[in-house]
Amino acid sequence: MAGDADGPYGSLLDRAGARLDAAGSRDAVVAALRGTARGIIGSDGIAVVLRQGDTCFYAAEDAIEPLWTGRRFPLTACISGWAMLHRRTVTIADIEGDPRVPIDAYRRTSIRSLAMAPIGAPEPVAALGAYWCAAVDIDAATVGRLERLAALAAAALARLSFGGIELGARVAAAG
Repeated sequence: MAGDADGPYGSLLDRAGARLDAAGSRDAVVAALRGTARGIIGSDGIAVVLRQGDTCFYAAEDAIEPLWTGRRFPLTACISGWAMLHRRTVTIADIEGDPRVPIDAYRRTSIRSLAMAPIGAPEPVAALGAYWCAAVDIDAATVGRLERLAALAAAALARLSFGGIELGARVAAAG
């Protein structure tokens, strides 16, 4: 249970955890993240990104404007790929000033700040991204909620892979 340390977000994290625990497929995990992450993180948008070989597949989003759902990008050409390749969360207060951000892909959007957490260890199989329309300093509590949600998703995906379905093969077969 998330408890009081997460303030008003604790019960949202608990409900997300229950949905992820009940997920019977990778698609159900993606749907649970899509349906819960934006409210838990307090962002203007979220994206669920799956690793497929050397590419990132933007599987789902909940945002104030369409972003990249259904599109693929090389792992080395997007910030979700960076988070997966480096196996760590990245926060960027101003996308214009960070060389890891493919700025041409973001110019048509209202996104100004972002955070991206890898999902899965030791080798990430996905990432969870959060976006803001203003340049904001992303605080430690927000990063903590993003990482906790990513960890819950990783546990759900690992449980599914131990149920007789090898996760890497499922992710590679999608799309």
